[in-house]
Amino acid sequence: MSTPFLEISFQHGKPFAAYLRLPRADGTKVARSREVQAGLVVDFAADGAAMGVEIINPAQTRPEDVLAVLADLAAPLVSLADLAPLHAA
Repeated sequence: MSTPFLEISFQHGKPFAAYLRLPRADGTKVARSREVQAGLVVDFAADGAAMGVEIINPAQTRPEDVLAVLADLAAPLVSLADLAPLHAA
């Protein structure tokens, strides 16, 4: 996958989790996960590359916080527009 994208899961019409998938080679598996901030868990490949960010409470997560996590990890950045569905959900 070459482009980041955001998935939001709903239960009973309300968002309960989201996942920002980051670019990765096909077949790459998660080797470990780490909570980097309250409600934000990053999945890492065996080589240490960030693979995605789990957003535990999408309605309460600021897009700016997600962008800061990506910048700290030197992961591919996304735009605020890419994260706008967090607040639409």
